[in-house]
Amino acid sequence: MLEHYRNHEAERAAEGIVPKPLNAEQVAGLVELLKNPPAGEDAFLLDLLVNRIPAGVDEAAYVKAAFLADVAKGTAASPLVSREEATRLLGTMLGGYNIPPLVELLDDQVVGSVAATALKDTLLMFDAFHDVEDKRQAGNTLAQSVMESWANAEWFLKKPALAESITVTVYKVPGETNTDDLSPAVDAWSRPDIPLHAQAMLKARMERPLETIEELKQKGHPIAYVGDVVGTGSSRKSATNSVLWHMGDDIPHVPNKRAGGVCIGGKIAPIFFNTMEDAGALPIECDVTKVDTGDVITINPMRSSPTRAGDVIAGSS
Repeated sequence: MLEHYRNHEAERAAEGIVPKPLNAEQVAGLVELLKNPPAGEDAFLLDLLVNRIPAGVDEAAYVKAAFLADVAKGTAASPLVSREEATRLLGTMLGGYNIPPLVELLDDQVVGSVAATALKDTLLMFDAFHDVEDKRQAGNTLAQSVMESWANAEWFLKKPALAESITVTVYKVPGETNTDDLSPAVDAWSRPDIPLHAQAMLKARMERPLETIEELKQKGHPIAYVGDVVGTGSSRKSATNSVLWHMGDDIPHVPNKRAGGVCIGGKIAPIFFNTMEDAGALPIECDVTKVDTGDVITINPMRSSPTRAGDVIAGSS
């Protein structure tokens, strides 16, 4: 399993992209290796477990959640993963297969408090919310603490505050950028593979777009996508994924997807604006006629006034 994965990793590196997340068969092999790790592979195996398996309801996530649940409950063991760590890692899987074992573990004397901490930061509970409430009504104090935490929105209030100023380097595409420019339909087959599909972004529209973006990153600031009109068209999700792959931030424990980033447009198509927001990006509408590729500008989200070298560029919304 490790040999095949490393060969794949090398093949993708030759293309300038990260490897694909592990599939269910690979995770099953990883589980066996975690139970009896080969010498010298501890760190690599743990990295695969923690960072290279999809979250949510992917088939690979099912295998991961089942393994972690068994370790957390003490019915399986790994010299690399304690019961506490297995429970904590269940809490990084967002929602889906990890939820039932976390709720069950609220009754566990050893890892119950770890499960409670994990659930406090978990929103995708769906009907399992009622299972936590049932435990609360039955007198489970950890379930009580989880419900109170949700009610107090601690998951939200503990997030970092939006910075008062954000300095970015501009990558500008003049005129109208539609979603087919960002996510070409001829490459639609690769859309589920975000790092691969993102290689096609703007290939028919700009000269050396990806190379230019990488060169601009050498200035040491995040890159802001800027256009006169941005995001018209229907492929807004895959277009957003492509932009954020090049200009966003890695999502902890979620392989091959990014969030964050800044998009500035004289006009941003409303549905693209909303999709960018949903992905954790900061979309801004303002006059962009005074900025060009390579400019370093400062965004002041609280004052709606992007500036360059201290001079206000335009009001924004």
